[in-house]
Amino acid sequence: MENLKKDRIYHAAVYVRLSKEDGDKEESDSIVNQKELIRAYLEDKPDIEICGEWADDGYSGADFERPNFKRMIREIEAGRIDCVVVKDLSRFGRNFVEAGRYIDQIFPALGVRFIAVNDGFDSVNGRTSSDRILIPFKNLINDAYCRDISVKVRSQLETKRRKGDFIGSFAIYGYLKDPCDRHRLVVDEYAAGVVKDIFRWKLEGASQQRIADRLNDRGELSPMEYKRFCGMRYQSGFQVNSKARWTAVAVGRILRNELYIGTMVQGKRTTPNHKVKKTILKPSGEWVRVECSHEPVIDKEDFLAVGRLLLQDTRVAPKEETVYLLSGLVFCGDCGQNMVRNSVCRNGKTYVYYMCGNNRTNGRCSSHRVNGGQLEQSVLLALQQHIAQTVDMEQVLAYIDTLPYHQAEVEKADRQLIKKQEEAEKYNRLKISLYESLREGLVDKGEYLELKALYDGKLQAVQKIIVKLREEIEDLLQRRTGCASWIEQFKKYQNLTEMTRHIAVALIERIDVFEDCRIRIRFKYQDSYERALDMIESVGRFQPLPDFSGRKAAAPEKAAAAPGKEAFASGEETAGSGEDAIASGKEAM
Repeated sequence: MENLKKDRIYHAAVYVRLSKEDGDKEESDSIVNQKELIRAYLEDKPDIEICGEWADDGYSGADFERPNFKRMIREIEAGRIDCVVVKDLSRFGRNFVEAGRYIDQIFPALGVRFIAVNDGFDSVNGRTSSDRILIPFKNLINDAYCRDISVKVRSQLETKRRKGDFIGSFAIYGYLKDPCDRHRLVVDEYAAGVVKDIFRWKLEGASQQRIADRLNDRGELSPMEYKRFCGMRYQSGFQVNSKARWTAVAVGRILRNELYIGTMVQGKRTTPNHKVKKTILKPSGEWVRVECSHEPVIDKEDFLAVGRLLLQDTRVAPKEETVYLLSGLVFCGDCGQNMVRNSVCRNGKTYVYYMCGNNRTNGRCSSHRVNGGQLEQSVLLALQQHIAQTVDMEQVLAYIDTLPYHQAEVEKADRQLIKKQEEAEKYNRLKISLYESLREGLVDKGEYLELKALYDGKLQAVQKIIVKLREEIEDLLQRRTGCASWIEQFKKYQNLTEMTRHIAVALIERIDVFEDCRIRIRFKYQDSYERALDMIESVGRFQPLPDFSGRKAAAPEKAAAAPGKEAFASGEETAGSGEDAIASGKEAM
């Protein structure tokens, strides 16, 4: 402190700071009040001349990387400032280590006088014995306060996330904050229409870059520019050009965002603590997901179909805007490799065929070559048949729901569950009684352990049965009410005459092509389809079922086979080989 003297003029910087957690006062008023208090204090200090005022409004005291604080430090280093005046130590900072480093090391080394008005501290007077204790203690208290506020804020934000409240600064493209409740999202009809176009084009086979080009050609504002157009003060570190344009990356973000199906996903990033501001990405399992938190823009089935498309290896046709009709859906039935689409010109005609990717690259598998046009036609016929069977199945399931059999099965399983729960309670009571017998000396420790192991084994077996019965009851209840959603996906295309890319990715999971040109098609919702089949077969063993497709109903003595899998395919349609199904590329050429 030897270089600090009272008989000289100091050039002072008035520094004020306010963070969002600093109370109920208006920010501008609080900043003004701090400045007025400091000016009033310096009025009778002829040795201090105010040379500048620096304010950080809305910045935490835990972080010393504040813009105006750093500007003030640069002025000090340039020699234009040699005194810093703050309202109190908490306005200077709430980081115990950093605040102490500036007050005890940096300012003394630079010959800077430091004054904290409300704390009665002026470094020109030197430090008393009480100052050596109180100043670090106050800084420690300020640090603890900041940490406590941080914990409370984090806890409050986590509670809001789990409630499904939106806590972001800006609503995502396609939504707006509700004017009556800033934690609730409402659909922005115009932007939502653009989002729907993006998903539709992707389902039709367009790549992300092609979609971005379409939007730019159409003159659509990018999400960043749209926010600014709506009057939002939005900034992003991703902007390169003066006016942001649609990019493949921006389109990809929209296609992957669950928020468009009404699921609020938040808490993806965090910071280690209140002092470290570097954000880190949390594992997806730790993200907070709340379904049905707001109105969806995109149908969930379309969103899932797009998600599968983004994982597939698809190819875009030359000079065309969309991928091939069956891109990413056709696989070799023997090695599992993707089938590659090729074309060849013979006698002025172009022939399209698919062949195994392994055969093309390394010859490790046979070609499995099949004619492209005939493959697409066979898939269309199989899809038409599957749709018709699914519609028939819905009528059978609706009829089953009217039968007393279904309710009787639920009641039977429920009675069994109650009985097993009573049995489990009995074994628990026996274990308690056994322990009391051990304490009273009626059985020795060896007998106790032997009987306890016996009861534990029986209890464990009963508990497994209880779990199984609960799953069975749940399955029975879902069979009654859970069929409509997936059947509706097929019913939408009852009058299908031509297959499009959208329909292919929405209804087909994969197509396997075997060496003999036999194809196997696995449709979507296979598990739901098979559960419905099991339900129909189970009821058919005891009750004749009507044939809604026009087929003759089975006789009572043969009801076990009706309608069953003879009436409905298993969900995996298999076409024959050779001339009955599809010709190979070699035959076609």
